[in-house]
Amino acid sequence: MTAPPASIRTVTQRLSSTPRGARLARRLVLTQLDAWGIPHGTDTAYSVAAIVAELAANAVTHGRVPGRDFELRLVRLAASIRVEVSDTRAERRPPGPEDVTEPAPLADAGRGLVLVDALADRWEVVDRDPPGKTVRAEVDMPAWLSRQVT
Repeated sequence: MTAPPASIRTVTQRLSSTPRGARLARRLVLTQLDAWGIPHGTDTAYSVAAIVAELAANAVTHGRVPGRDFELRLVRLAASIRVEVSDTRAERRPPGPEDVTEPAPLADAGRGLVLVDALADRWEVVDRDPPGKTVRAEVDMPAWLSRQVT
């Protein structure tokens, strides 16, 4: 991704690295999108919620460090929504967009980043300081939504 455009709104929340924390992340995002004028039932809301669900589940499953939370950041930009999910496990870095592969048809896992790749217009994995990683994804909004600033 190139340099990020200026944000219009930002929400950041730390959540417990548990399945409950992952569920809360998805609910928080749907509520916040609605508050920003991106209603439930739109393709943008569904895509962002699905991306958050997958990234939060990955943070809880693969990035969990006992006693440490994961962080969710939601940013409304002029023409897109950016999702950032950060965890504190630096040694377990997921593949980036260029390295995502389809799992075997009967595999029990491995579809989360395939879904993120399909739904996000852009995404990447970046190191963070303090140690850990952030998966950042953006979903472009249709013109009628991007003109609304709440």
